[in-house]
Order: sequence, then structure tokens, then C-alpha cells
Amino acid sequence: MRIGELAETVGVTTRAVRHYHHLGLLPEPDRLSNGYRDYTLRHAVALARIRRLTELGVGLAEVRDVLADDAGKDLVEVLTELDEDLARQEEALRERRARLRVLLEAGELSAEGPVSPELAALFARTSGLADSPMAAKDREVLALIETAAPPQTRERLLAAVGAVAGSPETIARAGEAYALLDGLVDAEADDPRVEAAAHRLAACVPPGLLPEASPEPDSTFLRAFYADFPPGQAAAIRRALEILGVRT
Repeated sequence: MRIGELAETVGVTTRAVRHYHHLGLLPEPDRLSNGYRDYTLRHAVALARIRRLTELGVGLAEVRDVLADDAGKDLVEVLTELDEDLARQEEALRERRARLRVLLEAGELSAEGPVSPELAALFARTSGLADSPMAAKDREVLALIETAAPPQTRERLLAAVGAVAGSPETIARAGEAYALLDGLVDAEADDPRVEAAAHRLAACVPPGLLPEASPEPDSTFLRAFYADFPPGQAAAIRRALEILGVRT
């Protein structure tokens, strides 16, 4: 058989046959006097086995082990590992679908979505602050931290912010702080309103929200964080952190 005939017989491409030759999975056949490869039934049998293994999801490195008579893993070991890996993938897919169901059943998604169900619930409880540009920025930062932070940090963050959203009174105080900060959108850093906004913001920060170890004042993240705000708002946030004993 020629390479095209072999490929057609087994149901693969000639490119795949050449790739298997290159990897040493399929032995090279003898060549005829005209230089063409002469494939036999043994090659078709071996190629069909390679196809069956790859269709199961066995990687080519594992295929080489299975095909080796005197080394490597045996077929039972390879398929057992593959089954365990597929089980892990199934569990991950179930978890992802469960998260999707929660998001879809919740109805309208927040502008920062998708976020975790816990953070989505927190955003829903503070929906009365939706008109505040400063509150919108806070939600964006919360979504960023939830995505990037380690699990323990996320849990601490959600618990602390959840305390602010735990009652109409605390939400109202947060709204007052946001209003003062929104009023600084066109203000300079030395605006006299900065101090009042800073104290109101500091009073809204619940225990446990700020990390025990503060980032360095000149850290890349803090520089990017402050740069995202106009001068007056950045000054108020910086001053609020100073009031709370955080190096800025």
C-alpha cells in the first residue's frame, strides 16, 4: 500500500501518518525500488491501534508507552490515569455549570460580571448605590481582588465588605462617603473638602477589610490604583488610609 492508501484504509490523514513516523510511533516501511514506501497489513493494524488510543484521549507520549513491548506503562495503567483525569474534568465542568446556573437564575448581571455568587449577592444588596461613579469603581476593584487574590483573602474580603452591606444604616453611611468622593471628581488634591471625605470614608471601612501587611507605598499596584482617580479623589483615599494607619 502507498501512504495515501494506508491513511484512507485506517481513516486518518497522510500528515498524521508522517507525524507518527516522526515520533517513532509507527515504524517506517521498506521502500520499493522506485523509492515509494510499501506499507503492509501490519502497518495498518498498528495505525488503527494508534487511532483508537488517541480517540480515547490518550496522549501521544502515553501511546508510545502502550506500544512499547519492553518498557513504559501498560495499557491498563494508562487508561486508568486517563479515566481519573476525565473524572476530574467532569467535576470541574459540573462546578462551572453550577456557577453558570446561579448567574443565569439571578437574572440581570452586574456590569462587573460575571463574579462569584457571593459577590453578586453583595452587589445586589448595595444596588441603591448604583448611581455613584465611585461605588462603581469600588465594585470593579472588588471584582479584581476576588479574581486575583488567594482564597483566604477573598473570604476575608467578602466577610468584611458584607458587614458594610449588612444593614440599611451602614449602606446609607457608605452612600454618604461615596457622595462626598463623587463631589471631588474635578477637585485638586489640596481641595478643603478632601479631609471631610477622607474621614467619612475611613469611618465606613470595616475591621478586617484592610490587609494586616500593607503594600509598600511605592508599589506598582498602589501607583496604578491612585492613578485611576482624579487628584482630589486620590488624595481623599490616601488620607483615609493614613487615618486608618496604613502607609501610603
